Amino acid sequence: MEQRCPHPAGSVRSLAELDALVTGCRACPRLVEWREEAARVKRRSYQDWEYWARPIPGFGPADAPLALVGLAPAAHGGNRTGRIFTGDPSGDLLYQALYDLGLASQPHSVSRTDGLELRGVRITDPVRCAPPENKPTPGERDTCRPWIARELELMRPTVRTLVALGGFAWQAVLPALAEAGWQLPRPRPVFGHGARVVLPAADGGPPLELFGCYHVSPRNTYTGRLTPQMLRDLLTTAATSAGLNPDTPRR
Repeated sequence: MEQRCPHPAGSVRSLAELDALVTGCRACPRLVEWREEAARVKRRSYQDWEYWARPIPGFGPADAPLALVGLAPAAHGGNRTGRIFTGDPSGDLLYQALYDLGLASQPHSVSRTDGLELRGVRITDPVRCAPPENKPTPGERDTCRPWIARELELMRPTVRTLVALGGFAWQAVLPALAEAGWQLPRPRPVFGHGARVVLPAADGGPPLELFGCYHVSPRNTYTGRLTPQMLRDLLTTAATSAGLNPDTPRR
């Protein structure tokens, strides 16, 4: 019987170590080819940029009580800038909302060196490389899972609430949460904007409250399916659940 080698994420002891290690991953050939091709071709407006073109680490403090989980980096957003939800319309909306609630030091995320700091929030993705058409395959999602599972496991001492941004994030993060030490109900909870479920810890530790939120993609925001006010309201509820004291959302 073939034995699998232990995943490198399992041996790390800190989020800083995990963030550094994930940037060297080349486990998914299709994603490696796509992220590097996007960096070679570039968009006309970004011809003077040196693209990151590597897997994207999580962003935010290691002791954050609130975690936000997206889908995957954008080819000319995070894949260019090296920071999750940075340099694209989705990031513009998300960081503006976090700033409005006092959870980010500035309303825009432009690059890894722009000075932005998050307060009590860490943002991550279940797939760390930009996929063609923003659609990772199930195999790529599963290959990448040990990174986010270990990330969430390392956050267990402080994280109390998690927001899944979109149905893909919801489905991808559930097995990662189980691997990290929380119990999933049966049947598994169904995604929806405003969905909310408490997951007890398997070892009797603190539970985790899971929220669903429509993804901050232009497809949702330009059609009005997700408005800035809807996003701020949900993040306010989630931040309060995590023990943070967000500012009153601006209307």
